[in-house]
Amino acid sequence: MTQDIVLYTNPMSRGRIARWMLEEVAAPYRTVILEYGADMKSPEYLAVNPMGKVPALQHGSAIITECAAICAYLADAFPDSGLAPPLTERAAYYRWLFFVAGPLESALNNKALGVEVPVERERMVGYGKLATVVDTLEAAVQERPFIAGDTFSAADVYVGSHVGWGLQFGTLDKRPAFEDYWSRISGRDALQRANALDDVDPPAG
Repeated sequence: MTQDIVLYTNPMSRGRIARWMLEEVAAPYRTVILEYGADMKSPEYLAVNPMGKVPALQHGSAIITECAAICAYLADAFPDSGLAPPLTERAAYYRWLFFVAGPLESALNNKALGVEVPVERERMVGYGKLATVVDTLEAAVQERPFIAGDTFSAADVYVGSHVGWGLQFGTLDKRPAFEDYWSRISGRDALQRANALDDVDPPAG
């Protein structure tokens, strides 16, 4: 696909996931850095993402928001990158991509915010017990070399980002399975390029 790609992001955001994915597919793109506050709530940006948050990706006339969706979209838009399994082999790929986007992220956000879910309300939060969610992820990352099988995929960009941040900020225990998984993917050239770009991008303004 040759349409122009624009990444709306902030270096201190989940936009780092989208940047990593863009570097993995090796597609040329333009970056628009938005500051929190007025930039993200401007009429111009709200026309791109009514939620007023980053990241957002514009690919030609298509607009994609939410990091898991951006990862899946780019893998399909650039099939030569080999970052999406064949359609008949996507069960684990979809399962763990959206497990992390749903139960895991909700559980870790509540932990970071100090939200204690009463036992009688656990069935209402969408993930049950935090310990169960973390144990489930631990089993998944040690079952195979990568989250969806023997090959690195877009799901690893998303899942790996959350594992890396969880270890860095203490929302995930430093279990050997998490540390081993992160060590398998954190040295990727695309991630190093993405980090270098995000670490030097100035704030908008």
